[in-house]
Amino acid sequence: MKRKKKTTTDALKIMDALWGNEPGWKEGIERERQKFALGELIRHAREARGLTQQELADRVGTSQSHISRIEDANYDRLMVSTLQRIAFTLRQRVEVRLTPIKVKAKA
Repeated sequence: MKRKKKTTTDALKIMDALWGNEPGWKEGIERERQKFALGELIRHAREARGLTQQELADRVGTSQSHISRIEDANYDRLMVSTLQRIAFTLRQRVEVRLTPIKVKAKA
């Protein structure tokens, strides 16, 4: 009887199998994860305040499309001053911290 090959649906395992030897790919994934997380934080805070993107944009002094891009995982031009205005409008504060990157030892 022929055994069925076990496949994975874990995206990181698949990407590691495809690009594991490519320098910098894991760092790129981490940068994308951070952009996504920041956009999600802003969106959740906006929704918790009961604001639409347009209402937030009006209060911050920008356009609805700019808020939409900021909440999108692909946006990488967010300026600290804009983030501070958004946070203030949403009654939040911006906290920045640097944490060590955990590197796995190679076997």
